[in-house]
Amino acid sequence: MKLPRVVALVLAGGAGSRLGSLTENKAKPVMPVAGTYRLIDVSMSNLVHSHISDVWVIQQYLPHTLNEYLANGRPWDLDRSHGGMRVLPPFEGGSGEGFARGNTDALHRQRELIREFEPDLVLVLSADHLYTLNFLDVLETHRSSHADLTMVTTEIDEDASRYGVVQVDGDGRVVDFDYKPDNPNGRLVAAEIFLFDARALLDALDALADEQEELADYGDDLVPWFLAHRTVVEHRLRGYWMDLGTPQSYWTAHMQLLDGDGAPLNDDTWPILSAQPHLLPAAVIGSAEVADSLIAEGATVSGTVLHSVVGIGAGVDEGATVRNSVILDGARIKSGAHVINAIVDADAVVESGTYGARDRITIVDESGAVSESNPLDRKQLLPRGM
Repeated sequence: MKLPRVVALVLAGGAGSRLGSLTENKAKPVMPVAGTYRLIDVSMSNLVHSHISDVWVIQQYLPHTLNEYLANGRPWDLDRSHGGMRVLPPFEGGSGEGFARGNTDALHRQRELIREFEPDLVLVLSADHLYTLNFLDVLETHRSSHADLTMVTTEIDEDASRYGVVQVDGDGRVVDFDYKPDNPNGRLVAAEIFLFDARALLDALDALADEQEELADYGDDLVPWFLAHRTVVEHRLRGYWMDLGTPQSYWTAHMQLLDGDGAPLNDDTWPILSAQPHLLPAAVIGSAEVADSLIAEGATVSGTVLHSVVGIGAGVDEGATVRNSVILDGARIKSGAHVINAIVDADAVVESGTYGARDRITIVDESGAVSESNPLDRKQLLPRGM
């Protein structure tokens, strides 16, 4: 059996504006996850464990912050002489240069590279989701269904209006797709992982460019085109999946990790590969109280940390309290500070006072000031003790 030639395109260029001040100075794919990983580690690890080694990362927003972390693919053993990781920044010259206006537009700008590579299949995925998936299973679904597009789908427990809502028949064929509907019909959504027949994808991109003045997001044009002209099937992801694009989902994913029903990040058979820091283990000092928490390398805790995540090199001083919160790398919570239901940005210094409330998710920005406060969505899981 001839193995298909697969290229994976990781969409890592979005500004992450829904995360507010947390992504003002960094690309969303390098947002910390579980204290020690970065968000892009998830998609890259899934690809490597699935034996997909031709990986192209499409960049746009603050690419220097992402490039520094990518390290030419070294953290995932993708720094190879043949194949491996390739970074695709915006460019000038030729056709399709400049900044993309959406995911379909981003793919269209890389169409000549795709054509030159001559893949059989193109796997497109985002860099801002938390999940575990063997992409070889998706390839098998695609092959056995004789599909032109296989969409990974998943059922969610929250309001589906910010996703692409999918309807399928009894054979797994996608019969309807409603992108970010006001009144979603069900909770089966696209997980933003798409496996395309390469020739069909290039045909679609050419046809859409001829039909439209501007290309937009996959849900607006590319997926509807495939539904109208080609065979589209689903591959159901039945495990954990979360889009970490909002403060609510970012916070919730961490609370779920602490409660033991989050993403399986400690699976020895499918480890998350990362550029781990070379630091001393976390230090818990003196009369510190720590319970139900994750404390990352290089962190120092002298105060109280309850049901929270403390990132790399962060500090919680004696007399400070952190509860149901995510403290990012290098932040310091000073004595007299009480942080609850908050996300504290990297390198922030939080002075004495109360930050957060029982009914809101609060973001404390890099300056240590409260930049945003979002009502808790009671449809999403809340941690124990709320």
